[in-house]
Amino acid sequence: MSREIQVTFDVHDPQAQSIFWRDALGYVHPGPPGVELPAGADPLAAWDEFLDRMKVPADQRNNQSAIEDPDGTGPRIFFQRVPEGKVAKNRLHLDVRAAPGLRGAERMAALEAECDRLVALGAKRLQRHEPAPPLSFGFIVLADPEGNEFCLD
Repeated sequence: MSREIQVTFDVHDPQAQSIFWRDALGYVHPGPPGVELPAGADPLAAWDEFLDRMKVPADQRNNQSAIEDPDGTGPRIFFQRVPEGKVAKNRLHLDVRAAPGLRGAERMAALEAECDRLVALGAKRLQRHEPAPPLSFGFIVLADPEGNEFCLD
């Protein structure tokens, strides 16, 4: 029997990281437990109201955040605040599949366009790897706003 997974990031600013990855992946922030959100409602505002009602101190409100795939196919992504900073290359990273099925110049153009969009959201471009068939069709390495590496594939 297979298991569902959740991908967890250790971060300094969970809400900012969740917003970046929400926009990068087309995910959504879930609403608070037991709160029915009307269509078009801002889930982050709903969380603020929920935390007010629960009397959560302001200094503890950005300890965690989560995003979910609105189609329910991708893993939930969780962001938790940690005190230490990132000190080395990630041992695990996400590959964002921005050009599946494309090859050559068409693939690299699609990756470049997605790279530009993600840089505008706060990512940092690190390196472009040219296609080297038959094992690599080319990819671009970026870092999210807190320096976690990921690939556009």
